[in-house]
Amino acid sequence: MMCSFLFLAYLKYESPSNRKLFTFLVQNLFCFTFADAGIIACKRVNDESINTNLYLYFYMSLKIIVLAKQVPDTRNVGPDAMTPEGTVNRAALPAVFNPEDLNALEQALRLKDANPGSTITMLTMGLPKATEVLREGLFRGADAGCLLTDRALGGADTLATSYSLAQGIKKIGDYDIILCGRQAIDGDTAQVGPQVAEKLGLTQITYTEEILECTKEKIVAKRHIDGGVETVEGPMPIVVTVNGSAAPCRSRNAKLVMKYKKAKTTSEIAALSDEEKAFYESRPYLVIQSWGAADIEADPEQIGKAGSPTNVKAVKNIVFKAKENKTLTSSDADVESLIVELLESNTIG
Repeated sequence: MMCSFLFLAYLKYESPSNRKLFTFLVQNLFCFTFADAGIIACKRVNDESINTNLYLYFYMSLKIIVLAKQVPDTRNVGPDAMTPEGTVNRAALPAVFNPEDLNALEQALRLKDANPGSTITMLTMGLPKATEVLREGLFRGADAGCLLTDRALGGADTLATSYSLAQGIKKIGDYDIILCGRQAIDGDTAQVGPQVAEKLGLTQITYTEEILECTKEKIVAKRHIDGGVETVEGPMPIVVTVNGSAAPCRSRNAKLVMKYKKAKTTSEIAALSDEEKAFYESRPYLVIQSWGAADIEADPEQIGKAGSPTNVKAVKNIVFKAKENKTLTSSDADVESLIVELLESNTIG
């Protein structure tokens, strides 16, 4: 296992100093844990560049999870936006990457850039077509994706959604930080991130605009609050929700688009021919994990409609139409008449 890890790390971070580092570890440290290996190698190798890399790979790398959602484009809500059961008819609506989840992805990518060896795993829940969100994340710099999709998970409110996501995170396993957008544009509740933190028993920082510092032990972040900003510190691991006012996500990377354009979920791969399956077996980085409720060991009473105490009753597309309008110039007379009219109607004053 350790040999495989070192070989993969060597391929990703190959350089003259790293070649000496990995050779030393492979030859001398099979019987130690990664942490022990770092400590012992630092003591035994008299090479500053190697010791620096040991510190980076063993102590600074972060395991990052980004929660993302494919949402209906609320600018195009039509008469078939709702199902007879009162849930959003996602199959009938144009789908987009939730905007604030893109802000969260950018923060994750910045952490990855600043901490060599870090990895980003994206997790989403939705219909099979939600895989598009995961591919988009891979195109921008994420390393892996996991899709939660199951009829039993459908119709979930924030409570059931956060439970399902928390179960998915537990299945992913080890993590240092979980990032997600403040809220999704199809609900605007800002509840899922905090609820995930509660279900995992983690500290949370909400309304984040920028992560100023992040180590294995703590995180320092700038939050946007009413009337200004504040800087807060929290222990790791932690859940961080990110505002839309944070830095926008970087564009797709052309090389990554070429690398991941054939990425498919395990469910999609299962339906392929033996020859095509062999293609994906030889390229595990193209495999997106697809899990159902049973895979994440979810309690049937806490997922989907059964686990949702709230329901969407209706979605209406309201267009405001002016009954009358008037055109005003910047002249003193027009401005004065407008002020008088607003005062008389108690709009101002």
